[in-house]
Amino acid sequence: MNIIVASPRSKKTICELTVDSSSTVLELKKQFSKQKKLGVERQRFTFEHPTKGMVALTNDKETLSNYGVTSGTTIYFKDLGMQISWTLVFLAEYAGPLFVYPIFYYFSKQIYGLESQKTFVQDLALLCYSLHYIKRILETIFVHRFSKATMPISNLFKNCIYYWGCTSMVSYFVNHPLYTPPATLNTYIGFGLWAFGEVMNLVCHIQLRNLRPAGSNVRRIPRGLLFEFVSCPNYTVEILAWFGFSIMTQTLTSYIFTLLGAGQMYIWACGKHRNYKKEFTGKDGTELYPRNRKIIVPFLL
Repeated sequence: MNIIVASPRSKKTICELTVDSSSTVLELKKQFSKQKKLGVERQRFTFEHPTKGMVALTNDKETLSNYGVTSGTTIYFKDLGMQISWTLVFLAEYAGPLFVYPIFYYFSKQIYGLESQKTFVQDLALLCYSLHYIKRILETIFVHRFSKATMPISNLFKNCIYYWGCTSMVSYFVNHPLYTPPATLNTYIGFGLWAFGEVMNLVCHIQLRNLRPAGSNVRRIPRGLLFEFVSCPNYTVEILAWFGFSIMTQTLTSYIFTLLGAGQMYIWACGKHRNYKKEFTGKDGTELYPRNRKIIVPFLL
């Protein structure tokens, strides 16, 4: 069948491709790549479905016919730009805090012009902050399975600026020579929340990993433990962990970092919740996804 590839804005034809009805999206991308010398990881195609509206061809293993593409269909191409692996981006953004945070802890005299004995809370905060990102790096290497191999390279710079910059903001005030630790009870309550959040976050990530066999894009409804209450409990407990860190350190910048992270994770969680409900709907319109499951806050939100 003959496929027309066009620009989504100008609707101008870019090229025409001849494919079989049984061809997959990946095979379509490879054909386009031969003509335009553009890597498959940079390509994104959409088309106007007669009944479903604009549909994105996101699953490389799915056939064009299953998407509803027929001979003469016009598909629209978008260049996603230079790409970089998800793993490399995660390693870069998580490794930065491991170097940035200790700078303010160990070089107080050079940074603040003062030198003081570190308090127990400052020692504990260094340990907690470091363990969080060590955990993140190990999860990236050994736990996470990504549905896509790459992301736009611009994300590398945005993510690193966010994580490295926020780490500097938090560490500067927690490790200041004039820092005053909170009451002992706050310290232990905060640490308890942080520890619980970190452990449960790892558990959630392992549950998500077990849903997707290696090398596949299989999607299943997450079940068990916190997944019975919210769609994205990994975000829920990560917010809880950083809230605990903020209680433990009692610095404004720690709370600001927690709120920034919570806001972004809520946006991601809303998107994932919508995708779950859309994806897990029967052909007869029956909703297969648990209706009582909230987005990120059990029983509330």
